[in-house]
Amino acid sequence: MDMYESEHTKFMRELFKKNPGLAEKQKEARAIWWDKKLDKDERKRFKESKIPQSAYVYFGQK
Repeated sequence: MDMYESEHTKFMRELFKKNPGLAEKQKEARAIWWDKKLDKDERKRFKESKIPQSAYVYFGQK
């Protein structure tokens, strides 16, 4: 009995097969945006500078 495989999974499997270096480029790109370490002072500044969002952001204040 064959397992179901979505069209997206098939597409991704073929894409990585055609471009063997793509996985390494993907890791490099992820490192640019996500794999970062913040120091404690910077995190504290971010947290302190956060402005609370009002409950109804799509309606103007009256």
